Amino acid sequence: MADGPTINTIAERAGVSIASVSRVLNGLPTRQETERKVLKAAEELGYVRNAVARSLKSRRTDQVAFAMADVGNPAYLAMLRQIQPVLKAAGYRLVLHSTDAVAADEIDVLHSLGERYVDGLIMSPLRVTDAHLEMLAAARAPVVIIGSVPEGTPVDNVRADSRTGVRLAVDHLYALGRRRIAMVNGPLDTVPGAARGAAYREALEDLGLPYDDDLVQIGDFYRAEGARAVAELLARVPDVDALMCANDLIALGALDVLRAAGRRVPDDVAVVGMDDTDLAAASWPSLTSVSLGSAERGKVAAELLLDRLRGGDREPRVVTVAPRLAVRASTAGPAYEPADRKEGGA
Repeated sequence: MADGPTINTIAERAGVSIASVSRVLNGLPTRQETERKVLKAAEELGYVRNAVARSLKSRRTDQVAFAMADVGNPAYLAMLRQIQPVLKAAGYRLVLHSTDAVAADEIDVLHSLGERYVDGLIMSPLRVTDAHLEMLAAARAPVVIIGSVPEGTPVDNVRADSRTGVRLAVDHLYALGRRRIAMVNGPLDTVPGAARGAAYREALEDLGLPYDDDLVQIGDFYRAEGARAVAELLARVPDVDALMCANDLIALGALDVLRAAGRRVPDDVAVVGMDDTDLAAASWPSLTSVSLGSAERGKVAAELLLDRLRGGDREPRVVTVAPRLAVRASTAGPAYEPADRKEGGA
């Protein structure tokens, strides 16, 4: 049995017909004693039903993949919590890929669509390279991108409006009397980093505030990196009175550094994050943040993919989710804290 056990060998071991084995392995009704014999024989022989072979025959796997940069980022978890039930209700299992924003890993996921391991893909890349665009144009299964891709890319696309979101935050800080508004951003070669950095500059100019390179610090979209970046920024320009952070994890790192330095939030320094994740409301002080509709983007992406999987033949759609500002204590003061909130770690 070099090729492994088969239905024939199971039937022989169990002492039943091939038809009986087929009925048991496919979950069809059969006599309890027959089922017991077949399952016992299958276990003894190490038989595993070949789901791959069945999917090749039907050209369906009933699986969909979701590829994201960081499975630990609460913004992606918010997407996941909406994607999963939409797909599950339609009979699909969800396969997760955490790519660490490595382009080669994302390209490999796109390439593997030709192997039919899933029926479709939702992907949220931080960087979109020429290689991404080539693979998207040649994709062998439906793909939906959460994030911005160039106009004309032949896939459905669900976008956040980061530029408007940053403007909401900067306008809010300005209205509170803040004039030394610094920006702590992620890498500028990423889609969100580039968009949010440009939006910050535009917002300052529109308000008549001078743009100052010293007020901009580039880090990465992680809490530890955010803390490092904020510490460097404050060492260079200690008179900052507000921090516009490119995501909530950076903002939480900022709160850590400010707390350790004895800088009061928001009295000395107001802090705004982006994504409005669960961590924003749970931090101390609670974090003002711009919601970019992560949950809504996940739900819309899942619905667009399902439409494709059901044979939807249409031009690629671009859906932009509007941002909103959630004001909390990190800019507006203790009046925004829940009455029973006790001081503690973010």
